[in-house]
Formats: sequence, structure tokens, C-alpha cells
Amino acid sequence: MKKAKVAIVTGAGQGIGLEIARKLSNQGSHVILNDLEKSLTQEAVATLSRQGKGKVIGCSGDAADESVIQEMIELAINNFGSVDQVVANAGITLFGSFLDYSSQDFMEVMRVNLLGSFLLTQASAQVMKEQEEGGAILLTSSVTAHQSHENLSAYAMSKAALEMLAKNLVLELAPLGIRVNAIAPGATLTERTTSDPDYAKTWSKQTPLGRPASVEDIANSAVFLLSDSARHITGQTLIIDGGWTSISPSPYA
Repeated sequence: MKKAKVAIVTGAGQGIGLEIARKLSNQGSHVILNDLEKSLTQEAVATLSRQGKGKVIGCSGDAADESVIQEMIELAINNFGSVDQVVANAGITLFGSFLDYSSQDFMEVMRVNLLGSFLLTQASAQVMKEQEEGGAILLTSSVTAHQSHENLSAYAMSKAALEMLAKNLVLELAPLGIRVNAIAPGATLTERTTSDPDYAKTWSKQTPLGRPASVEDIANSAVFLLSDSARHITGQTLIIDGGWTSISPSPYA
């Protein structure tokens, strides 16, 4: 019988991260599910435990904290024996005009989006190296890494850096059989974005395919890149935006 894969997914209490965790669990992967908010973690674990084929264990905490990262790694190994698939999805968005943007906000965006993803990738790759069976790591970028978007200069920098991390790590990790890719979602209907009653209407007009993405649209691409079907893909970023970056009209211009 083929061994089930073991996944770590951060920022998975809701939205894109939750849907990625759901699809991995439905495919039979065991999942360590992380979110900063304990209530969201617990609710997500309970939901996926009822629905999925794989087992799901929660680990609430700051995904940029080294102790939380180590806890996720240990939970995966102690309960399931390995780390095979990793999704560094946790991130924050702090809007603000470039001319007035504070150093505190800048450092917090970089800490969560960059440092957290870097450290989780590093810790996971160390384990995968010891396992000698390779693995797949996915970083969550954004279309803002490709096109200008008002009041998101720091956020866009952090996302562009993640794409370069995926590309750069090919030299060091590909010889170990470890693949690192990124996804760059565009406008997506999540709990956060749908709190704006005009969001879907606005982005439907701006998106060539006529609608913003669903979380399932993003998760389908993520799970593909983590799967053996993408075994010859590494160092790449897949933009999932319904064609928006091809024409890039800003709804706020």
C-alpha cells in the first residue's frame, strides 16, 4: 500500500489555505493545519476531519515564529513519520501610501510574509534532505508581484521576493529532489474580500474571464504543483488571475 503523504499548510484557518488543506486531505494526505487564530484552527480541523480521507492536526500560532515552525515539523514527524508537502501560505497585507508607510508596518510585512516563509521552507527542506525522498514546497505570492497596485508597495516587494526565493532554491534543492514553486493569485473571493459588497462586481468587470477566482480555482493549481503530476516543475510561479495581469486595469485608479 502506498504511504500517505504528509503536508504542512500555514494560514489555513480559512480562505485559500483552508481550501488547499481540504483538497490535500481529500486526496489522502495527512495535514498539519496552522492558523494564527486558535478558533479558526480548531474549526478548520474539525471540518476537515469530518470531510477528508487524511488525518488533520491543528497547530495554532504565528507562522513566522521559529518555535511554531518547529512544532509543526515535530507534529508531522511524530504523528505521521515524514514531511512531504509544504505550503507557506500565511501572510499579511498592511495597506498604506508609500510616502507615509511606517517602518513598523514594513518590518511586520517582511517578518510574516518573507521570514516566515523562508524559515518554514528551510526547516522543511532540512527534513526532506534527511528523508532522501524529495518533496514539494509551495510559496504563496500575488499578482502584485507582477503589476503595480496602489498602497501595496511593501506587500508587493515581499511577494516578488518569494518568487525569487522559489527560483533561487532550484540550485540548492533540486539535486535533493525537492521542488519549490509559487502561486500568484489575483482577485479571489474569500471571507476577507467578500466583506466588501462591491468586490465581486468590481473585479468581474476588471478580469478578462469575467469573474474573480474562487478559492477552489487557486487550490486546484496549488495541489497540482504539489503533486507527482508536476514532478518536473520547479522554480516557477503560476499566475492565477483570469488574465488580469495581461491587461492590468486597476479598479482603483
